[in-house]
Amino acid sequence: MSWLSVSFETGAAEVEAVTDALIEAGALAVEVGDAQAGSRDERPVFAEGAGPPAAWRRNLVRVLLDSGADAGSILAQACARTGIGMPQYVTADVPDRDWVRATRSQFEPIRISRRLWIVPSWRTPPDPAAVNVVLDPGIAFGTGSHPTTRLCLAWLAREIAGGESVLDYGCGSGILAIAAMRLGAARASGIDVDPQALLAARGNALQNRVEVEFRAAADSSGAAADVVVANILAHPLIVLAPALAMLAVRGGRLALSGILAGQAGEVRAAYARWFDLAVESVDEGWVLLAGARR
Repeated sequence: MSWLSVSFETGAAEVEAVTDALIEAGALAVEVGDAQAGSRDERPVFAEGAGPPAAWRRNLVRVLLDSGADAGSILAQACARTGIGMPQYVTADVPDRDWVRATRSQFEPIRISRRLWIVPSWRTPPDPAAVNVVLDPGIAFGTGSHPTTRLCLAWLAREIAGGESVLDYGCGSGILAIAAMRLGAARASGIDVDPQALLAARGNALQNRVEVEFRAAADSSGAAADVVVANILAHPLIVLAPALAMLAVRGGRLALSGILAGQAGEVRAAYARWFDLAVESVDEGWVLLAGARR
């Protein structure tokens, strides 16, 4: 299998917004580097990674797409959403290579709480007595390293008492649904639009010896859950508000992340018909909203 790489430059002020918009438009991964320094000083940043240093005045953005994707259309969608002009860009074929596996060295075991660790599949758990979720992200997103994922995992570690049903919408690597099962949930399911993410998630579930149903977003089967978690981005969360409300039982709990602090009010307003959401926790400028279904 091969992929398509798209490269362009953009300013520091708009790079975070445009990279988020590229993921929403269908990009598989995004890498940001200092356009002035060249490849030697580039620091990979995937979809769930941190933003570039403020000192980078011009940013080189590289986008990974499916080989048959329309690069111009996807870039145009992202630019229109963020209000920037269409940049000049170059494309290149990328040979069969897993970008996440190629950067394994950046993934270390992560302690989420006293009892929960996220451990890459190629590392030894630091605390064998803890709940260790063993993860191989493949080309899906969700390693536990980004603040939004940590917020959701820490929330699950606090909220899962045992016996709940859990739904992870936008499951990526399956990390949240798998963690919920390891923490004592009775059943869990995950939904994603990306078939490769679903494959990675199923493999991760097998590796952790838990049963989780992972299905495509177009599949409307499945009962409403006691706990619904969605770690996506603010705009799609707003659009998905009616659907996510219907996926939570009355009295069930909802946690939303992928939201910058300045976006929390707009997201809360979108869910006000069904939930009284409040900022539960904050990590590096990202917030987690949580509340119960009325």
